[in-house]
Amino acid sequence: MEAGGGAVRGARLDSARLGGPTRRGREAPRRRRDLPPGSGAGWGGPWRAQEVGGAGRLKDLTTLKNEVKTPKNLTKAERMLLTGGLKSLLPHLLRRIIRCNRHSISNTSGMAEGYKQANIVILHKSLADDFEKFCHANNGPLPLLYRSKPGDWKCPSLSSDSDIRTDCPQYRVYEHGAFTRSVKSLKEYSEQLKDMVTFYLGCSFSFEKAIQNAGIPIRNVEQECNVSMYKTAVPCYSISTFCCNLVVTMRPIPESKLEAAVLATSELKEAHGAPIHIGDPGLLGIQDLSKPDYGDPVHLHPGDIPVFWACGVTGVEAVINCRSPLAFTHSPGCMFITDLKNDSVTVGSSSEVPQVYCISQDPLHYSMVSAEATQKIKNLENLIGIDPGDRGIIHLHRPDELLKACLAISHARSVLITTGFPTHFSYEPPEENDGPPGALAIAAMLQALEKDVAIVTDQRAMDLNKKIIDDAVQLGILKRPVPLLSYRRENADSALTFLCENGNPRRPRFDHLIAIERAGMAADGNYYNARKVNIKHLVDPIDDLFLAAQTIPGVTTTGVGDGGNELGMGKVKEAVKKHIKNGDTIACDVEADFTVVAGVSNWGGYAIASALYILSTCEIHDRYLRKAVGFPQLLKKKIWLSALPSVTKEEKLLKALVQHGVRSGKTASLEMEVDGLPFYDTHSLMIEKLLQELKQ
Repeated sequence: MEAGGGAVRGARLDSARLGGPTRRGREAPRRRRDLPPGSGAGWGGPWRAQEVGGAGRLKDLTTLKNEVKTPKNLTKAERMLLTGGLKSLLPHLLRRIIRCNRHSISNTSGMAEGYKQANIVILHKSLADDFEKFCHANNGPLPLLYRSKPGDWKCPSLSSDSDIRTDCPQYRVYEHGAFTRSVKSLKEYSEQLKDMVTFYLGCSFSFEKAIQNAGIPIRNVEQECNVSMYKTAVPCYSISTFCCNLVVTMRPIPESKLEAAVLATSELKEAHGAPIHIGDPGLLGIQDLSKPDYGDPVHLHPGDIPVFWACGVTGVEAVINCRSPLAFTHSPGCMFITDLKNDSVTVGSSSEVPQVYCISQDPLHYSMVSAEATQKIKNLENLIGIDPGDRGIIHLHRPDELLKACLAISHARSVLITTGFPTHFSYEPPEENDGPPGALAIAAMLQALEKDVAIVTDQRAMDLNKKIIDDAVQLGILKRPVPLLSYRRENADSALTFLCENGNPRRPRFDHLIAIERAGMAADGNYYNARKVNIKHLVDPIDDLFLAAQTIPGVTTTGVGDGGNELGMGKVKEAVKKHIKNGDTIACDVEADFTVVAGVSNWGGYAIASALYILSTCEIHDRYLRKAVGFPQLLKKKIWLSALPSVTKEEKLLKALVQHGVRSGKTASLEMEVDGLPFYDTHSLMIEKLLQELKQ
C-alpha cells in the first residue's frame, strides 16, 4: 500500500501487542507513572481533578465566563481566549496569561499554532558546560535553542518579553535527583537561580501545525489530553554525570499518512525532526502504550500506527540521574512558548527526502531511508536482474525486494548465512562455485558494520568451508574468521533450539537469516538441481531453520537465487513452475520474507553488500538506526568501503575455490568461470558496475 506517494508497504498493527510484553525477550522493567498528583499531566488526565477540579481544559473557559461579569472586565488575551481559544493566541499573550496564573493551563499542546515551544532544564552553572555537550551529543531529543548566562531569566533570541521563573504553566523541582514538588512559579527560588543556567530545548509541539497542514490528525489534541511520553531502553550518549535512556513521544498516525508525517517533520530539526521509530513499541523496550511514564494515554484509532519522536523530557531523565543538589525543569507538557515562528522548510536534494518501508509484520516495524539511497539500491537490483543464461528469471523478479531485505539486515544485530549447492553429485566436492563468494561478500560487510555473523552449512562440507573461510581471511576478504555451524534435525524442536537460546522464541540468537545459492526443498520434500536430479542425500535440512523463523517474532529471512530451486524461492514458486525449465519439479517450496533474484546468485551477494554500504552512508537511515542519539557513524565510511567486493578480491577467491576443486555450476569446469560464464569480462564487469553505482 502506498502512503503519501511514498513506499510504505501495507501493514496491520495488532492492538493486543501494544499492551503486551516486550517482544523477543527484551524485557523492560515494569513501567510506572511517576508523576504525583498535581504535576500537570494534561487535559482530562488523572491528576487534573486534584489540580483544577476535574473539568479538563474546558474548565478554563467555563470559569472565565462565570467569573467575568461584563466584557469590559476582560483583557485582550482573555477576549481572544473566549472567542478563539488558546490555539490562535499569540505567544506573548499566552505567556502573560500563564505568568498571571489567571487560568489553569495544564499543557501547551495545540497552543500558539505555528510557534516554537521549548523544554526547560535549569542547572547549577558548574554543570552547564557538560550538559551543553550532552545536548550536542544527543541532539535528536535535546536540540539546543538557547543557553542563558547564570542568573539570566530572559532569552532575548527567543522572546522579547519573558521571565523563565513564571512563563511555564508548571515546573518540577529536583533535589539530589529526586522529584520533590511541582510549582507554578520559581520566584521563591530567585536567589538560587542567580547561580543557575537555563537551557531551552526544542519541543515536538512545535511541529504540530506542520502535521496538521499535511492533513494528519493530532490525536491527543482531538482527545483533549497531553501527549504520551515513554522511557525507552535506548541509551543516550553519556557525558560526565549526564547519562540516561531516551524518552519519546508517541503520536498515532493513520497508516496512509506515515510518509506525510515523516516529510512534515524531517526538516524541523529544532523540533526533534523525523521520527526515530515507527511500529511496535516493544522494539524500544516499551511494554504497554496505555501506561505512559509522562503525560496521558492517547488512544489509537483503527488503522493508526504508533509513531515515536525523540522527546525533550530526556533532559528531565538526565537531571534525575545527575543528582544535582537542586535543579528545575518544566513539567512534561507544560512548555515555554517562544516568539519564533516555525518557518516552512523546503526539502532540497533527494538525499534529504525520507521514504518509509515496512520491513516486518511481527513485530510491526517500519524503516526509513532517503530517496537517493532508495534509487541507488533499485539500480543495483536492476543491474543484477539480467538473465545471462536466458533461463526466464526475469519472471521471478519482485521489485524492491533487495531494498527491503537490506533494510531488515541493517536493523539486525546478528545474522546467519547459509550457502552450498551440491549440484555435481558425481564429483568430490560436489559443491558449485556460485554461492560461497556471494556469502563471504555479505559476511565481510556485516563484519565491517560490527554485526555478529555466522555461517551454517552441511556437516559433510564443514572442512571445505573452513578452508574457504581461512583463505578469505588470508586474502583480506574477511577481517577475521566467521564462526562455522552445522545443523542436524534430531527432533521436532531442533530448529527452534538451534535458533533460540534454550529454544525460547523470545530469545533468538539471530535477527536475520540469509540463504544464497542454497539447495532448497521442493514440495515433495526432495532437493533437485536444475537438471531435475534429486540430491537430497547430500543436503542437510537447513530449510527447517527458515520454516522455524516464520514462527519467531522479529526474525526475518532473505533468499537469494538464480533458478528458483534455491532456499527462499518459495515466495515465487508459481512463477518458477510456469517459466523455469523443470520448474514443476525443482521449485523450492520454502519461502523467505524477501526474495532477491539475480542472473547469478553471487551477484545477489555483491548487491547486498553494496546496498548495506549505501544504507550505512545514508544520513537519514543512520539517524533512524541510532534513534537520533549519539553521533553519525559516517566516520567509519573508510572501513565499510574496504569491505566491499572488488574484482581483485573475487578473482583471488575464485582461484582458491578452483584449488579446492569447487566447480562451475553449469559446466563442472575448474576454469575461471561461474555458472558457465567467464570471470573476465562477465563477473568482473558486473562487480565494476555495482561499485560504480556507489559513486554516483
